[in-house]
Amino acid sequence: MLQGIIVKQLETFADERGFFTELFRTDNKEIFSDEIVQTNMSVTYPNIIRAWHKHERGQVDYFIVIKGASKICAYDDDTKELNEIISTGEKIQVVRVPGHYWHGFKAIGNEPTHLVYFVNKLYDQSNPDEIRRSWDDPDIIPSKINDKSNDPRCGKPWDWKASPNK
Repeated sequence: MLQGIIVKQLETFADERGFFTELFRTDNKEIFSDEIVQTNMSVTYPNIIRAWHKHERGQVDYFIVIKGASKICAYDDDTKELNEIISTGEKIQVVRVPGHYWHGFKAIGNEPTHLVYFVNKLYDQSNPDEIRRSWDDPDIIPSKINDKSNDPRCGKPWDWKASPNK
């Protein structure tokens, strides 16, 4: 993984009534090492891509898919490495992404993705800490994907719409 990216499976407690998951605990320093100051929720329709953007003033995002499925990606311009994480509401996990990486996600599957995300910086509408580039930017060419340089998608512009069958 790129430095600072952490994926942690959350424990789910199930019984005949349903299930319960603790999404955020202040004592969970293993994953939540930053002070959380804002929580947001996003609903994204199937096959919609919300990418690419990054933050230059220290924002860290903690993504949790609570319903549906999502492909979350982070890309480092310097090393040309890309991390691709599949996250679903059926197996709830936290994905920590330092904001200095280009990042985004695609809603995958046949239902909307419900994503809750925590951040360590308040959103400032008058001066947002967000730089954007197009989801299909041809300059995002990973040399490694999930630490593998032999992935057939390496050395080519990143294609969010590529078939998942490698």
